[in-house]
Amino acid sequence: MVITRLAAGVDATGHLDDLALARTLEAIAGFREVWASYGVEGRVRIAATSAVRDAADRARFFDGVRAETGVEAEVITGEEEAQLAFLGAATAVEVARPTAVIDIGGGSTELIVGGSDGEVEGWVSLQLGCVRVTERHLASDPPADGELRSARSMIEEQMDRAEKVLAEQGVAMADAASLIGVAGTATTLGAIHLGLPTYDEDRIHRTRLPAAALADMAERLAGMTSAQRATLGPVQPGREDVIHGGALVLHAALARMGLDAVTISEADNLDGLVASLA
Repeated sequence: MVITRLAAGVDATGHLDDLALARTLEAIAGFREVWASYGVEGRVRIAATSAVRDAADRARFFDGVRAETGVEAEVITGEEEAQLAFLGAATAVEVARPTAVIDIGGGSTELIVGGSDGEVEGWVSLQLGCVRVTERHLASDPPADGELRSARSMIEEQMDRAEKVLAEQGVAMADAASLIGVAGTATTLGAIHLGLPTYDEDRIHRTRLPAAALADMAERLAGMTSAQRATLGPVQPGREDVIHGGALVLHAALARMGLDAVTISEADNLDGLVASLA
């Protein structure tokens, strides 16, 4: 895993950050070397999400990817991102149905509610990623009490929006009998809960993170500096200054659903993208 923080600054400026874009293109070039070493040709999808969706200068990303790989990158919609996350996670973890999946990214959060048959019943894409929350409201290190109140207020407003959008599709967050958390925020929180010395995908996958433990962790992370969070074994470089914002989002969603735990899945929208190539 390579954390490039492509969403850095997009919420404030509407444009891609030069250094973040360079890091991202460097990582993609490295992935090209990997797939070329396996002889892969012609069946490659490079999909961008919230950061590129929101950037006015997204053409810079497309041009850079094309130059580095020869592949035409795509921006997937919030709906497709939600569908892919559900496809990747709901088939990889055994939990009670109806199942909800939450995908907390850097710029957005996708929340998907499935039915008893395992199919998607409703979805919403929120402007609520861990980078966006942190950049808007958690500037201090560690954040001040007023900043935390402001962040929680923003998150609750977005949860209200989620309830409204899902209701228009005939479903509710409370319909879910279980919640699966995917992507880096959820998996890192699962790793911290386990007390892992390093990030270990096999041990993280299918971890059950109780609501009470998540609440304590969100409070503890918010009280730490970025340097202190970086010393936590499984927190990968580039996540230490935004993980507390993501923890607040996950805790709020779990509380809205009234569930006692979230199950962590290493399978996510990337697995859904792979399945789409089959």
